[in-house]
Amino acid sequence: MKSQNTLQTNLNNPIPGLLSKLWVFLGLNYILCDVLSNMEMAVLKGLFEGNIAGIEMTQGFLLIAGISLEIPFLMVLLSTVLPYKANRITNIVASILMIVYQLGSFMVGSEITLHYMFFSGVEILGNVVILVLALRWKQSI
Repeated sequence: MKSQNTLQTNLNNPIPGLLSKLWVFLGLNYILCDVLSNMEMAVLKGLFEGNIAGIEMTQGFLLIAGISLEIPFLMVLLSTVLPYKANRITNIVASILMIVYQLGSFMVGSEITLHYMFFSGVEILGNVVILVLALRWKQSI
């Protein structure tokens, strides 16, 4: 019965749906940035050598990269099914984590390209929007 109440509450409140859509938007941006990055000659050469901008493409690195890409897609689902308090906290934590991750990506590697700066700006802004929405979100009765 409690899960039905949570679902009904989420259906009556536009915030969970908006958060979910923002996570879809961000997930697509993360992937599109990576696709464009893989079109750069230096990146292509590095992929064949197993080293991109000084970062060795190890199993551990690829696992961390995979986890970072999974977060926004997991949040698409969680934003629509979690009850208010867990939903709010999860969106706050995930958006902060993704902002830190994106800012940290500027510290790694040698060259930051124009398209990477553009997508990073969009991604950071999108995560800030999610953070602000989650922080201002008040439970509806």
